[in-house]
Amino acid sequence: MAAIIEIKNVTKEFKVLNRREGLKGSLKDLFSRDYKIVRAVDDISMDIQQGEIVGYLGPNGAGKSTTIKMMTGVLEPTSGKILVGGNVPYENRTKNAQEIGVVFGQRSQLWWALPLIESFKILKDIYGISDKNYNDMLALYKSLVDIEPLLHKTVRQMSLGQRTLSDILAAFLHDPKIVFLDEPTIGLDVSMKAKIRTLIHSLNREKNTTVILTTHDMGDVDALCQRIVIIDKGKMLYDNDIEHLKGFFGSYRTLKIRMDGDLKANAEKVKTELPEFSVSADDEWISVLVDEERAKVIDVLGMLQKSYDIRDMQLEEISTEEVIKKIYEEGVK
Repeated sequence: MAAIIEIKNVTKEFKVLNRREGLKGSLKDLFSRDYKIVRAVDDISMDIQQGEIVGYLGPNGAGKSTTIKMMTGVLEPTSGKILVGGNVPYENRTKNAQEIGVVFGQRSQLWWALPLIESFKILKDIYGISDKNYNDMLALYKSLVDIEPLLHKTVRQMSLGQRTLSDILAAFLHDPKIVFLDEPTIGLDVSMKAKIRTLIHSLNREKNTTVILTTHDMGDVDALCQRIVIIDKGKMLYDNDIEHLKGFFGSYRTLKIRMDGDLKANAEKVKTELPEFSVSADDEWISVLVDEERAKVIDVLGMLQKSYDIRDMQLEEISTEEVIKKIYEEGVK
């Protein structure tokens, strides 16, 4: 069966002016032909099947947004081939738009001064949704989340979480084959994040919609994604499932210790004593990421006990967030 998204050896380059400093430099730049070529996406390939939820991850500036803009038809690749639902997105933008849904950050596609139900009716007409399909989707929404209080509320009166929830419902309204979600839970509280993750998972399961998710929140990744694709500096670093990802760093454990005094100040001291390990602190624990191929956790703990009065400790497997952070820093070996 053909993949719903096919990306083959795609590269995207931008011509960027080499700018000069100061007013004189700005005036000279008006007539300058001194350009450099920046490769935002560098020869990436992947196939995505219908119904997958794929986490498309990478640090800021990695090339994620450029890739998504090519998949949605906003940008044309410099070289390579993209097919989305059998269409070349930048050649068939209208047809491609009919088959995809998009939620980009906090840029709402809803009408600010209208009640949510009126925005839904406008989208129904824009996408040519039949009365039956429209009513079926509203019935599905009502079975998944309590949207009755929102339907007659104007978008400008909604909280950030309510607006994000409504935007996701709007993106799925015309039953697209693919939905692109860019940082859907950014800025939300824990309760609303959980509600939105449940909604996305339920819509994916009920409608078999393919979801491409970009996020820096590893809670989103753990809760939703069966597969992770990691990109950095335009190059693909990883394409597989989460468990396989953790296998790259299976020798890592997180040693968490609690001690008296200012934890952040003590963490800085621990960093100087253990320069080869990653050390961080929150309000309760100092965390030391230990590579057991280089040092045993018990030895690191013993070393710390000589210098500090440790009141409590925990040992955890490496988290998805730490794994991905290390891949950003070191790549996949």
